[in-house]
Amino acid sequence: MNGVVSMTELVLCLAEIADLVNPLLSDHHKRVAGIAYNLCSELGLPPSEQADVTFAGMLHDVGAISIDERLDALRFDFEEGYGHSEKGWALLSTYKPFAGIASIVRFHHTPWDYGRCSGKDCGSIPLGSHILNLADRIAVSVKPGMGILEQAVEVRRKVSGARGKTFLPELVDVFLEISEKEYFWLDIESASLEGILKAEPFRRGYTLGDEDLLELVKLFGRIIDFRSRFTATHSSGVAAVAEVLAKNAGFGKEECSMMGAAGYIHDLGKLAVPAEILEKPSGLTKQEYSLIKTHSYFTDRVLRGVKGFETIREWGALHHERLDGKGYPFHLEAEQLSTGSRIMAVADVFVALTEDRPYRRGLSPERTLKVIREMVRSGALDSEIVSMLDDLYHDINDIRAHAQYAAEREYRDFACLFG
Repeated sequence: MNGVVSMTELVLCLAEIADLVNPLLSDHHKRVAGIAYNLCSELGLPPSEQADVTFAGMLHDVGAISIDERLDALRFDFEEGYGHSEKGWALLSTYKPFAGIASIVRFHHTPWDYGRCSGKDCGSIPLGSHILNLADRIAVSVKPGMGILEQAVEVRRKVSGARGKTFLPELVDVFLEISEKEYFWLDIESASLEGILKAEPFRRGYTLGDEDLLELVKLFGRIIDFRSRFTATHSSGVAAVAEVLAKNAGFGKEECSMMGAAGYIHDLGKLAVPAEILEKPSGLTKQEYSLIKTHSYFTDRVLRGVKGFETIREWGALHHERLDGKGYPFHLEAEQLSTGSRIMAVADVFVALTEDRPYRRGLSPERTLKVIREMVRSGALDSEIVSMLDDLYHDINDIRAHAQYAAEREYRDFACLFG
């Protein structure tokens, strides 16, 4: 699409934004990934296994949909039933290259339990899950605002006390050995994965071709949207509409694919917005609306760390800018907005109006076009793109409906797994 794109950089940006939902979660995914990597390295696991466990650490809580689920899991003695680990597995399994990572995530809260592996078939649980379980509990045991080295003795005591019950004994022994070294704790405090991601497991084999990239951003769309039944199909609809508008605007095949990718990630920043707000059936308070308005900013900022993603980031992140400069978060004006960004803005508004929302049903064609035409008159949307939408309304609406129907079936299958 736009040069070589790194899977590592994309996954890291997803981990970063998932931890923005609450200050208590700051850098949690990165901390867990870093601890897991150090444990894997000490164990001498093959590079591919080290990479899988580290990726699983970056993504281990993607199935935690509500704030309460995320915060509950911060307790050292947290015990999970059929919860966010299973949801994370169900989401990640939809992307074939993540099959191994999904299995690690699925069992990352399963205790060792003296070899019985409570509630699961012990033989089916990957070693990586036990590593991730230990890494996760180490991370939540470190208290913010206190010196990290002063906490080492207490964390070591807690982990030792759960040896054989919660944690695989051999892993506890490795932890006790490696945690004698100050660097282990200082790595946790810094929550920096930059050095780790330059290590051998991540330098090769993790670049994405066009087809792989599109499938990965589709997974991102599911992770963004499946947090709420009201947003479950939004990104799929926007991606489909943006792509067909781009095609009719004269974009080439590769650019149209990039537009679809931008549609799948345009709301990435909504991972920093509590699902409770996304599902609110009544009007938002001023504070809640202000929080919603941060999402396009975070989409832009986290994707800046992904080399080769510059155009996709721009098209996706600027979907709430207006031609008159009254949009957000940058208040860019017409001459600063590319055709791709203008297309995305129209696609987002169109899908938002035609789909059901918690507080209303989707609008009729007549009302949808009335609202969009008024946005042209007020200086928000591009008149030429809206004119193209107007001319092709029924074809484009059919494409949107088909894409969202397919996404809805995926969401229903996902939701049925969890009641």
